[in-house]
Amino acid sequence: MKVPLRMAQRVVPRTLKGFQDHLPAKAIQRLRLLEKLVPLVERYGFVPLDSPAVEHLDVLLGSGGEGANKELFRFESPEEEPVALRFDLTVPFARLLAQYPAELKPPFRRYAFGPVWRADKPGPGRYRQFTQFDFDHAGTADVAVDAEICSLMCEAMRAVGVEEHRLHVNSRRAMDALLARCGVADAEGQKAVLRVIDKLDKVGVPNVRLELGPGRVDESGDKIKGLGLDAAVIDRIAAALAIPRGTRAEVVASVREFLGGTGADAVAELEELDESLRVLGVDDAHGVFDPSLARGLEYYTGPVFEMKLPAAPQFGTVMAGGRYDGLVERFTPNALAATGGSIGVDRLLAALESLAEAPLPASTVQAMIVVFKGVPKARYLEMAAELRRAGVNTEVFFGKKKAGVTEQLAHANARGVPVAVIAGEDELARGEIAVKDLLAGAAAREGIEDRDAYLEAAKAGQQTIARTRMVDYVKELLARR
Repeated sequence: MKVPLRMAQRVVPRTLKGFQDHLPAKAIQRLRLLEKLVPLVERYGFVPLDSPAVEHLDVLLGSGGEGANKELFRFESPEEEPVALRFDLTVPFARLLAQYPAELKPPFRRYAFGPVWRADKPGPGRYRQFTQFDFDHAGTADVAVDAEICSLMCEAMRAVGVEEHRLHVNSRRAMDALLARCGVADAEGQKAVLRVIDKLDKVGVPNVRLELGPGRVDESGDKIKGLGLDAAVIDRIAAALAIPRGTRAEVVASVREFLGGTGADAVAELEELDESLRVLGVDDAHGVFDPSLARGLEYYTGPVFEMKLPAAPQFGTVMAGGRYDGLVERFTPNALAATGGSIGVDRLLAALESLAEAPLPASTVQAMIVVFKGVPKARYLEMAAELRRAGVNTEVFFGKKKAGVTEQLAHANARGVPVAVIAGEDELARGEIAVKDLLAGAAAREGIEDRDAYLEAAKAGQQTIARTRMVDYVKELLARR
């Protein structure tokens, strides 16, 4: 006789803060998203590439700047080597390019997806473990490739059904030129200012001004040390961030005017990027130039991008990326220009769920076979095999032995299974089965309060057919969905 565990010995089932379990509805949604993204990136010439979740600590440390260093999940390997969980997929890609120069000979385009980890503060759509879907091009400094990344990001939004999207685009070269014009000319000072500006959407202009100057106290009471810039410099930086928005051409003209003849290369880059986006079909409504966009990671060197959803602003950025021409040089003396984009899969899915008008499916099953006492299980397995060979995702109900037809159908309805196949002894003896369109039945019952009328409506969508017609009829029902 098995002795049950005492309550004190049982482990409380729970999930770590900032992490999430993917139950069927969300897991299915993630798979469906990947099914839409993979063919899209492959049309742009990207090929799959994968690497381990764990990297040597020195590979990751310092690659993304001070903020990324603080968010690393660090530990030791069994050989007592310092290692960490990857915080993105870009740094591992740079390592791969340096480690396999012959196999990944540039120009090279890759895509990759998988979990990454950051010890960040959790929030809406923000987790400590999350999935990224990246696409990168290595081997050219041509702005035309940055434009292709932008175009791909906009196409990805349309592929997942979001027409209302806005890609914010800026240039690190333009930001550096603007900051130099404002009085911050040294590289380290510019990086520090950019880290503060990157918080603009989260904390607002007044708090950014404080962090650029004397510092501030955040909502939790923690003191944030300021950069100590002069008030006049802060005013000029605020003016740069407030450059009027409009069409991309209008923003370029405003940047040129603000720079007053300096930063010619940065302006030329923006002009070329605007033209490339235009020929790729990215209009001013979906691809906007945003002079306040900084991006927090320090490895960016050129154009940077962030995708936002106006209908779901609480989720912030759902895709991002930019050019990182110097990152590969951390691992090899051979310079290699690169650019790419990254989709925050979990945050995008959270945003899509908030925008969805219909509930998410809780199952991939297309047809469920209802079982009856007295009918050999082999008969049902035979039917399931026929449907599966025809490409229909099929489940035979092997649950409670005493579950009746009503309970089995309720089980299928609860998971959104569209079709049920019902075959008792009598029906099979006559060479017949019943096939029920469960979605039609649910629609017919909706809003009915009278019990008799409800039971009558429950019969909607059910048809008795010859057993030999099962596969064709089920496929006909599914084709209507």
